Amino acid sequence: MVEVRDVHKFYGSLHALRGVTLRVAPGEVIVLVGASGSGKSTLLRCINHLERVDRGRILVDGHLVGYREANGRLVDLPDRAVAEQRTEIGMVFQSFNLFPHMTAADNVMSGLVHVRRTPRQAARQVAVRLLERVGLADKAHAYPAELSGGQQQRVAIARALAMNPKVMLFDEPTSALDPETIKEVLDVIRQLAHTGVTMLIATHEMGFAREISDRVVFMDQGVVVEEAVPAQFFDHPQNMRAKAFVDAILAR
Repeated sequence: MVEVRDVHKFYGSLHALRGVTLRVAPGEVIVLVGASGSGKSTLLRCINHLERVDRGRILVDGHLVGYREANGRLVDLPDRAVAEQRTEIGMVFQSFNLFPHMTAADNVMSGLVHVRRTPRQAARQVAVRLLERVGLADKAHAYPAELSGGQQQRVAIARALAMNPKVMLFDEPTSALDPETIKEVLDVIRQLAHTGVTMLIATHEMGFAREISDRVVFMDQGVVVEEAVPAQFFDHPQNMRAKAFVDAILAR
């Protein structure tokens, strides 16, 4: 479903991604772990083409993201084509990015109405169903300022799901939340994992990573250092940098 081939990304002199290669099967849940600045968020943003890659290729469901290939070179897709691709790649950010002047239901249905041109009544039915799915059926008419952080993040998840994406990307979805609301967001992601949605999740919640992932991918300084099933990674990491990371977690 997702194929990352030798991807490099520079920010000026900073080599943020250094030849990352990763394959994600349909329905697989991959958790990206590593210290801040290791490249997890950059990789997710490249998969969604919020960041351009400087070298390499990213494919989702067999299609190049952000580009077409001509004579072995990458050519930028028009903005409209990129926007259409993004509808198939749901992304949930650290900050909730909800429209403050819209109710929860209007936020969830916004992409359906403005991108997919879905009639408003049909879009609202989808929004109500998804808000119920994330435990917010009673908040359809609430504005973001009236919701807790955890509730806002659940609305953001429902908004991403409304487009029926082929893959869901979560970039530290609980990092902006207080401890009381982290669990409610993680519970929603757990439920999604059981429905066969392909997911890549960057997180510092290690217990959650161990429980939910099919594979853990450890990144350090823009490189995939180790990838393994959760029990192998957390109990018997092979790479020294991965072992130091796990030991630091266990020492907390």
